[in-house]
Amino acid sequence: MTAAGDDTSMTPETVLARLETLRAKRGYLLPHHGLMAVGEPDLLAAYDQMYTTLTLGTRILDERTKEIIWLVVLTTTSEAIATHHIRRMHDAGGTDAEIETAVRLAAYACGADYFNFVRQHWAPHLADYDAVRAYRDGLDSLVAGSGIEPGCVEMALAAAHACQRRWEWVDEHIVGAYREGVAERALLEALSLMMFPGGMPNFVDAAAHWQRLILDGRVSASPAFEAWARAPGQGGYDEAST
Repeated sequence: MTAAGDDTSMTPETVLARLETLRAKRGYLLPHHGLMAVGEPDLLAAYDQMYTTLTLGTRILDERTKEIIWLVVLTTTSEAIATHHIRRMHDAGGTDAEIETAVRLAAYACGADYFNFVRQHWAPHLADYDAVRAYRDGLDSLVAGSGIEPGCVEMALAAAHACQRRWEWVDEHIVGAYREGVAERALLEALSLMMFPGGMPNFVDAAAHWQRLILDGRVSASPAFEAWARAPGQGGYDEAST
């Protein structure tokens, strides 16, 4: 029996032709590409346009910086299938040593809350313990001599922490990115890279944290980003319905 909405004109030959067209464009296929190609071609087209803009197109970040951030995010989210980013890193001039540093950054980010643990439970036994200072000291040692620029480190860790909802550390690295002179659109691009592997809801909340940093005066935003932060009515449905 044919289910309602099935496209009975979709032959196996048509399916395989669509998959080959998709493979020719990307150079590879993943299961969800084929699934959408078979059953939701309009959704695939919209997805492909977003992915192309997000990943394949050139926006603000240079390719090497972008791929370093990608690798930190993908390691943080255990996205094993995305090995094409290793090739893209190499194609962009990145080295195996820089890939290893990206992995170490992801691993370091995953342990960040232990600094908070010490602050919350052991600080009375430690003279002048400062969780952020301890975290920063360890981070400085990790990246020393790596050749990865400080601004790239800040962007990568802001995105990585957003994937896991470690909001205090997201704030720390957004502030750090401003301190390192990172362009706001570059920081936005870096955070946007975590949308697919880290989840759109987490990207939404990362944007809200950035907005709050501007409103609280913790970062000095450009006029355009200041206007965004101060625009009313950005609280979602609950705000709109009251």
